[in-house]
Amino acid sequence: MDNLLLTLAALTLGGSAAVAALALVSRSTRARYGARWRCWAWLLLCLRLAVPVSLAGLTHSAARTPIRLPVPEDTVVYHYAPSQPEPPSDPLPAGGTSAPNLPPAGQGNQGTSVSSPDTSAQEAGPDTAGTAAGDSGGFSLAAGLAQVVEYIQELSFDEEDLTYLRGKGCFSEEFLDFLRTFRFTGDIWAVPEGTPVFPGEPLLTVRAPAIQAQFIETFLLLTLNHQSLIATKSNRIVRAAEGRPVAEFGSRRAQGSDGALLGARASYIAGCSATACTMADQRYGSPATGTMAHSWVQMFPDEYTAFKTYCQLYPHSATLLVDTYNVLKSGVPNAIRAFQEVLLPQGITNCAIRLDSGDLTYLSRKARKMLDAAGLPQCKIVASNSLDEYIIRDLLLQGAQIDSFGVGERLITSKSEPVFGGVYKLSAIEDTDGAIIPKIKISENPAKITNPHFKKVYRLFENETGKAFADLICVHDEVIDFTKPLELFDPEATWKRKTFSDFTARELLVPIFRQGKLVYQQPTIEEMRSWCAGQVDLLWDEVKRFENPHN
Repeated sequence: MDNLLLTLAALTLGGSAAVAALALVSRSTRARYGARWRCWAWLLLCLRLAVPVSLAGLTHSAARTPIRLPVPEDTVVYHYAPSQPEPPSDPLPAGGTSAPNLPPAGQGNQGTSVSSPDTSAQEAGPDTAGTAAGDSGGFSLAAGLAQVVEYIQELSFDEEDLTYLRGKGCFSEEFLDFLRTFRFTGDIWAVPEGTPVFPGEPLLTVRAPAIQAQFIETFLLLTLNHQSLIATKSNRIVRAAEGRPVAEFGSRRAQGSDGALLGARASYIAGCSATACTMADQRYGSPATGTMAHSWVQMFPDEYTAFKTYCQLYPHSATLLVDTYNVLKSGVPNAIRAFQEVLLPQGITNCAIRLDSGDLTYLSRKARKMLDAAGLPQCKIVASNSLDEYIIRDLLLQGAQIDSFGVGERLITSKSEPVFGGVYKLSAIEDTDGAIIPKIKISENPAKITNPHFKKVYRLFENETGKAFADLICVHDEVIDFTKPLELFDPEATWKRKTFSDFTARELLVPIFRQGKLVYQQPTIEEMRSWCAGQVDLLWDEVKRFENPHN
């Protein structure tokens, strides 16, 4: 029944009847959140079912004449990829170590196409169009694959689902019989979670019967787009902190419970040290942390009593919020007194204060002096209050004495760039004889023209430095001799050329499903986090600039 709610919600918003289960939700997800997620699906249905519904080009009115739906048997190839960047304007630096974006398939050396990490200024994703990379950054991070795997493994229709669909009067018994035994039987390749990715290259490829490939589109997009968005923003914030821990504090400002839980997961993969969401720790393993609230201080007769009580209850994790009344005149002095009277006699020096308002540079410097003078040099200073990578960077440049950060709304919603532009586009059809027929989408907007064919992606690393210098996109069965020099050139400015040798190529897309069977050993969240840190470190610093990354 739950599957069908989303099926009809997607359908009534104008979807094709041939892909009736456009927005299925896994049974485990339904079990976790109960009836809460159903509200929006019912609302969409109520808004649209009050008027005639257009399905598969036919208008189905009160007569509800059943529509016979085809079940396409041709195998198709879909790529999920990021948007293409705007035409580059900067010339290729003389003697530089980075290559510009390279030509589409069929152009250039050995018929390959290359997308360079150093050129990308947009978000990573499928072979599609979209917005620029988060905050015009140089790269994005892929995340959300584990939830895609779980969804595909559980994708099915039970009798309750079929009864509901039958009651709508617009699906034939032939189609309902097809849904009764529906299972995903195709192949999927994807980049591992935490991998840096660039515009125009496939992050996930689906090779499956057309109806199966279309069924999974909406869930795949919403999952990969959301978690890749939050992972990308989180990594920018983590890099701005220059090694200082960053905790994700955004649950109360997140866009829904899934946004909080999965956003916390993505942020941890991208480098955040912890989350304030305990459920994210329970379900995904991102460590939970937290400090006291202003309400704790307000519930006591005075600030000192609130601090002393907290230290007595949590002597080994006492972080005192010092800005409820006055940071320097009462907050810090009362925190010092509580630490000295409760913690130091026990030999405990692991403690902290948190600043959540005001001029964080000025207050942290003053507080540091007061703590040191009181014999508490090991007491840490935590800062929060609508932070992002730019504010954190400026605070550190100004000499703020801050040891760690709590970042909420601007991380969990990626407030400055809240949409990840990944899309899911048909790139080829495989006929019954096994022939691959490339397909292209043409647009008046050049950025929306898709790159046709069934493709694979290599990342190229300099042997001397170990750094990545380009991503190479080529046809799935293309054989390239990487022992020979490789000339890369910009597809928009073809005079920008550079020849590379002495490099190593590694395929980015790894097998996830083969003939519907999971063949991927899913890593732990700690392994994904470690992988992400290592892969980001392989990018040139020029690519990691927040503004005007090298291209």
